Amino acid sequence: MFKKTAATAALIFALMVGGGVWKAAAQQPEAENAQKAEKPLNAYRLDFSVNEMEDGKKINTRQYSMNLNSDGSNELKIGTRVPVESKQGEFQYIDVGTSIWSRIEERNGAIDLSVRAEISNFANPEQTPGHDMFPLLRQLKISAGTLALLGKPMLVGSVDDPNSKRQFQLEVTVTKLK
Repeated sequence: MFKKTAATAALIFALMVGGGVWKAAAQQPEAENAQKAEKPLNAYRLDFSVNEMEDGKKINTRQYSMNLNSDGSNELKIGTRVPVESKQGEFQYIDVGTSIWSRIEERNGAIDLSVRAEISNFANPEQTPGHDMFPLLRQLKISAGTLALLGKPMLVGSVDDPNSKRQFQLEVTVTKLK
């Protein structure tokens, strides 16, 4: 009888202590959620310009826009999936076009901006003699992080084309939405 009573008392004690620990653990995410709820959610619009320059003059511009929330990321893609034969009769697809990924984080009153841009296209056949059957792809990639200045165009990165006197520049303008 003593063994049954001791076992029952031990079980009740374990449930009480274990239940208290479980309740404390369950309350912890609620406290974290309350802290997150206090932080206001802001929305931003990012306007990108990809400028093609030659001899210091702008000869072409492509523009892209996206909206995203603070502490969030977004991506835009435009292009073509091109089949490429990897083995006889087997094909893989590669993306040719423009892809821009961005993330905004608000920290201590500053806006931390991260950007990854990849732009690819087919090389001009006149510039690549002997590659008629297998066209060459040109690609540029810019990955950068900086503090954003609201409402002002910012140069995120620039690259020189190794096959010409052209330069490509990626600009972004960050606007806080109301």
